[in-house]
Amino acid sequence: MKKLVQVQEVEGEGLEGLLGEQVLLFAMNYIYTGTLSGVNDKFVKLDNARIVYETGPFNENNFKDAQILPHAQYVMLTSIESFGKTNKKL
Repeated sequence: MKKLVQVQEVEGEGLEGLLGEQVLLFAMNYIYTGTLSGVNDKFVKLDNARIVYETGPFNENNFKDAQILPHAQYVMLTSIESFGKTNKKL
């Protein structure tokens, strides 16, 4: 049996490390993109937010269908399945 015996907290990892970056959030029901401008223990805040209905190929520069949301968007952490930085144009 192998056991993990040392746990180390690393600052600047995960969502906090992406603050100020353009991110892509895969949530339970929707995909969101925008500039990650806030993170707390319940939700994240996206500025210049869009809801992505169709990504298109990930190796292309633009989303196939990303609709602009009229205000900053708040996404609950409990609904985010995966996330990361994206270079697709808004």
